[in-house]
Amino acid sequence: MSYETVLSQLELGSTTIKNRIARTAHGTMLASMAPGGFNDALIEYHRERAIGGVGLTILEICSVHPSCFAPMHAFDPEIKDGWKRMADAVKPHGMTVFQQLWHAGHSGRPLDGSPPWSASDIPSPMHGVVPTPMTKAMIDEMVAAYAKAASDVKASGLDGLDIHCAHSYLIQQFLSPATNVREDDYGGPIENRMRFMIEVLEAIRSEVGRDFTVGVRLSWDGLKHGMTVAENVLVLEELQRRDLIDYVNLSQGSYFSYAPMIAPMSEPTGYMMPVNEPLLKARKVPAIVTGRFRTLEEADQIIRQGDAEMVSMVRATIADPHLVKKTEEGREEEIRPCIACNQVCAANINKGGLLPFLPIGCAVNPYAGKESTLAQPEPAEKSKKVIVVGGGPAGMEAARIGAERGHNVTLFEAAKELGGQINMAKKAPFLHTIADVTDWQERELYRLGVDVRLSSYVEPDEIMAESPDAVIIATGSMPRKDGCSLKEPSLPATGVEQAHVFSSHEIMMSPPEAKGRTVLIADDVGHYEGIAVAEFLQARGGNIVYVSRHGFFTPDMVFAFRAEPAIKRLAKGGEFRNIPNAYVQRISNKDVTILSDHGVTEETVDADIVVMVSHNRPEKTLFEACGDKIEELHLVGDANSPRYIEAAIREGHMAGSSI
Repeated sequence: MSYETVLSQLELGSTTIKNRIARTAHGTMLASMAPGGFNDALIEYHRERAIGGVGLTILEICSVHPSCFAPMHAFDPEIKDGWKRMADAVKPHGMTVFQQLWHAGHSGRPLDGSPPWSASDIPSPMHGVVPTPMTKAMIDEMVAAYAKAASDVKASGLDGLDIHCAHSYLIQQFLSPATNVREDDYGGPIENRMRFMIEVLEAIRSEVGRDFTVGVRLSWDGLKHGMTVAENVLVLEELQRRDLIDYVNLSQGSYFSYAPMIAPMSEPTGYMMPVNEPLLKARKVPAIVTGRFRTLEEADQIIRQGDAEMVSMVRATIADPHLVKKTEEGREEEIRPCIACNQVCAANINKGGLLPFLPIGCAVNPYAGKESTLAQPEPAEKSKKVIVVGGGPAGMEAARIGAERGHNVTLFEAAKELGGQINMAKKAPFLHTIADVTDWQERELYRLGVDVRLSSYVEPDEIMAESPDAVIIATGSMPRKDGCSLKEPSLPATGVEQAHVFSSHEIMMSPPEAKGRTVLIADDVGHYEGIAVAEFLQARGGNIVYVSRHGFFTPDMVFAFRAEPAIKRLAKGGEFRNIPNAYVQRISNKDVTILSDHGVTEETVDADIVVMVSHNRPEKTLFEACGDKIEELHLVGDANSPRYIEAAIREGHMAGSSI
C-alpha cells in the first residue's frame, strides 16, 4: 500500500520533521551514571533508530533541578556536550531530536536525601515519602530552573523541547485536585492549578523565543477525582490561547494508574485514542498520539483520518529499529514485530528504577540497548553445514541467523509445526499476539532457504548422518509435577500423581472440562504462565482459586504492567479467589490442603482440577548424547535452562552468530 501520508513532512513550530513517526520520551537507563547523562550506548541506541528512518525522537526525562534525581540532569554542565554529541550523531540521518524537561515532584529522589518537592504533602504511591509543599520561593526557583534548562537545550543544537505535564509528575501534581490541596493562588479551581504550568511555559518561551519548538505532554491520571479529561481540555485550550505551545503529546495513566502508561498485548492498537478524543477535537496545534502502534499502516490510517498529526512507535522501533526504512523499501514482511510483552523494555526500567543496573532491552531484539557493544552478525567466512534441533523461539532464531550469515542450515522439529511452547501460550486469552514473533521467525526461515523438517524426531546417529560442521540443540524443557514449592522445597506436596492434577502444558494442549468446576492453580513461578492458565480455564467456565507462594499476584509481571490488568480481568470474569503466601501440602481426590500465611495457617479448599505451575526441567538428553560425537555443539534456550522468551531468542541468536 501507499504510505504517502505517514511519510510526509510535518511542521512542528519552527521545526520540519521528515515524516510522521515519532519516538516519545522513554527511560533507557543506558547512561544514567555517565557524565552529563550521555554515553556511547545511549547515542548509538538513538542513532540506530535514526538510520532506520524515524522522523522524531524525544530524549528521556531530564531533571531541571537538584531536588530530583534522573538519568539526565539539565543542571549538570557536562550535559551540554552530551546534547551536542547526540545532535551530531543523528542529524546526518535526518532525525529530529527534542529533549523532554521534567521533574518528578513527590516521586523524585533529591540528590541530598531531603524530602521531595510537590504541590502539597500528598506522598507518591511509588515510595510513600511525605513531600515538602512548595513555597512561593521554591516555585519561583523551579520556574527559573525550567527556563535555564530550556535555554541550554537550544544552545546545544537540539531541535525542540517536550515539557512533561503528565503521568503524575510535578506539573500534573499541581494540575490534579487529588495531589493539589493548596489554598493559595496555586490551588483550588483549575485556573489556579494550571498557574504553575503556565509560569513554567511562559518562562521557557521568554528564554527560547518563538523560533524554537516547544510542546507539552498531557495525560488523564486515571483517578476518579483527579485530573479529568475535561480539565485537560481546558488546559490545552488555555495553552493554545496564550500561544505557548507548538504541539501536544498525548498519553494516559500515572503512578496511581500504572498499567495504561505502557499497556501490554492485552490492549488493542490505539488503546489511548478513546480517552484522548476530547483533546484531539480541541487541538489547534499538531498532536502526537501513542498506544501500541506497531506498523506504518496503522500509523498512516490514524493520520489519514485526521485523528492526529504524528504517531509514536517506541516499542515497535525497539523491536526493529529499521521499521520505517524496511517499510519504505517494501520489506514489511521482514520487520521483526513487537509483541508488547514489556518483559525487558518497561520491566527492566521499572525494576531498576533510576539506576543503571537494568538498562533497556527487548525480548525479541537482542541488540536493543547494546548497539554500541554488540556487533551485528557478519557473513561467515566459510559456509558450514549447521543442524538445529528444536523449532521453538531459540532454535528458529539460531537457524535464522545461521542462514542469514550464509550457512547451510537444516532444522529438525519433532512436532508437526514450528513455535515450541509459544503454540501453547498463544491459546490463552489476551496472549495470541505473542506468536507474532515465532510467525515472523518461521517466515524468515523459509525466505532464507532453511531446510525445515517437521514431525522429525532425531537421534544422535541421524544427526551424524548429516555430516554437520556444527549442531545447535534447542529441545526446550518439560514441566515438573513433583509437588516441589520454593516456599518449602524440602516438603513437596503429596497426591500430584492423580489424574485430576495437571501441568500447565497439559492444560493448554488438552484441557479438561472446566465448566462449573473449581480449579486450584498452584503458582510457584510468578510469571505470566499462571495468568494464562487461569484465564484459559476461567473462559471455559472454571471457578479459579489461585494459590501462590509469593506475597502478591504474579510479581514478575508487576514491572511489565501485566499483573494488575490480569487480576482485574479475573476478578470481573467469574469466581476468583487469590491466596498469596501459600503452598500446597497435599492433594486428595476432592480437595487440596494448603498452608498459607507463610505456613502458619492450614486450610482445605475444594478442588475438582489442580494445576501445578512450576519451574520446568531442561530437556537436554540429546545434547548429552551428542557431547562426545560433535566438535562444535551448542545448547540454547530452555534446553540450557528454562527461562523466558527473551533468553531463548538471545541465546539462539548468539549461537547462530558464533558459528
